[in-house]
Amino acid sequence: MFFTQYYLDCLSQASYMIADEGTGHAVVVDPRRDVSEYLADARAHGLTVVGVVNTHFHADFVAGHLELADDTGAWIGYGRRAETEYPIRKLGDGERVSLGDVTLEIMETPGHTPESISVLVYEHAEDPVPYGVLTGDALFIGDVGRPDLLASVGVTPGELGAMLYDSVQNKLMGLPDEVRVFPAHGAGSACGKNLSAEKRSTIGEQRATNYACVNVPADGRFAEQAGTVLDPAAELVVMAPQNREEEVVTRLARIGFDRVAGYLRNPDDALVALAAEVAPASRLTAAQLRAALAGDAPPVVVDVRTAGEREANGFIDAALHIPLSELPARSGELPADRPLVLHCAGGHRSSVAASLLRHRGFQDVSDVLGGYAAWALSAEPAGV
Repeated sequence: MFFTQYYLDCLSQASYMIADEGTGHAVVVDPRRDVSEYLADARAHGLTVVGVVNTHFHADFVAGHLELADDTGAWIGYGRRAETEYPIRKLGDGERVSLGDVTLEIMETPGHTPESISVLVYEHAEDPVPYGVLTGDALFIGDVGRPDLLASVGVTPGELGAMLYDSVQNKLMGLPDEVRVFPAHGAGSACGKNLSAEKRSTIGEQRATNYACVNVPADGRFAEQAGTVLDPAAELVVMAPQNREEEVVTRLARIGFDRVAGYLRNPDDALVALAAEVAPASRLTAAQLRAALAGDAPPVVVDVRTAGEREANGFIDAALHIPLSELPARSGELPADRPLVLHCAGGHRSSVAASLLRHRGFQDVSDVLGGYAAWALSAEPAGV
């Protein structure tokens, strides 16, 4: 495999060329407008640029996809939600692009923009774990892409923020720890607020250190889930997003939770200050769960979805079924002397459920990143 990162300091912008040296077929991802360096590298290594992929519409620089396509005859690829005034190849979630043995796989990761995609890179088509993922502006080193820079017609920044949460937590954080992360921007870019000067990382490093990769949102069915797992007589402390403290407290009051002792307005700084009293939660990928189940001391798997979800979508063999709404009353059914791994459909409810069990004294509790959806996708490689 030929893999090169091109980094332009004056724009804090990264682009990439990936090729199969056997076939000589290459794809350039997120090219800048002056394309001579890509063409020179292709000639020097005997490569032919057959495709150009933009992970999203770039608001901070003019991309070079049209110039590359004019020079090479390559197709231009975007996520399937993109609409352009020139011919493009619309790339759908899970679609594979074969360059020979080297294979690219598309992962839809909307949020920074509605059409945003990430590109998984497999050195060999049958590899179970990708070499790396080109995350565009969805996930940076130390941050995630801003959802407030582009609001397309009919899509608000709030809606983009919800999309971004799903893309980061349930898709990108569902990848194995060893997968390398190659973003489209570094420190100095306005596309995020906390970008690192590092130009590459791993999913594991970001899971452990990126402030934006362990949050549970106040959006969605927050009050309903709080009412499901908390005691209204208990004293609560709210970890509130900036300037949303009153909203969160009000939503709790609507369901009868009035005993809010206070709030942390800046949870990130507070958690650092209280590092001795904070332990990171254990979260497993689907591949890690499969490996654990095949081991000598397999964990107990607990499915916290509803009965209807299990019936409609399938389930993990031998998994105990305790819906999240029943877990507070039924936690005593679970063994305290064995590892527990919880899953839901996408990874949100299982994180809440795992937190509840830890609060009740269970010592070895994990949940599955990406939930049952990630488990089902990991069953066999996608078709080429």
